Amino acid sequence: MAQSLAKIYIHLIFSTKNRERTIPDHLRPALHSYMGGILRDLGCAAIEINTEPDHAHVLFLLVRTAALSDVVGNLKKGVTNWLHEQDQSLRGFYWQNGYGAFSVSQSAVAEVRRYIQGQHEHHQKLTFQDEFRAFLKRYEVEFDERYVWD
Repeated sequence: MAQSLAKIYIHLIFSTKNRERTIPDHLRPALHSYMGGILRDLGCAAIEINTEPDHAHVLFLLVRTAALSDVVGNLKKGVTNWLHEQDQSLRGFYWQNGYGAFSVSQSAVAEVRRYIQGQHEHHQKLTFQDEFRAFLKRYEVEFDERYVWD
């Protein structure tokens, strides 16, 4: 085969530092647009983005030529810098060091989009930490609770 082709959907989840509830509601629409722009500039297509005050969910297509860790690092760094510029009270804002990235099949994209869109309602009943633990268990990712949170 002469051409390299890939279509890799990623459901990315990451939290604010110490899960502090610092992402203000009034900035969320612009934040989501900015995140989509960063992904586009990296060659990745954003499919769905949503944030809660203490975490983010991003469904995107990973460009075939980029390492996931590089995409995530650039996204988090760019968003951090943007938030620092938006509001003086966000100058101390940071994301947690780690992240969770989960593969999504083509047939599950619509379901994952609905899940991401419904974050506000979802978190009326479940904390971010419980949600993230459920993802780790569902995807059979071994983890040590001492090192998941920072």
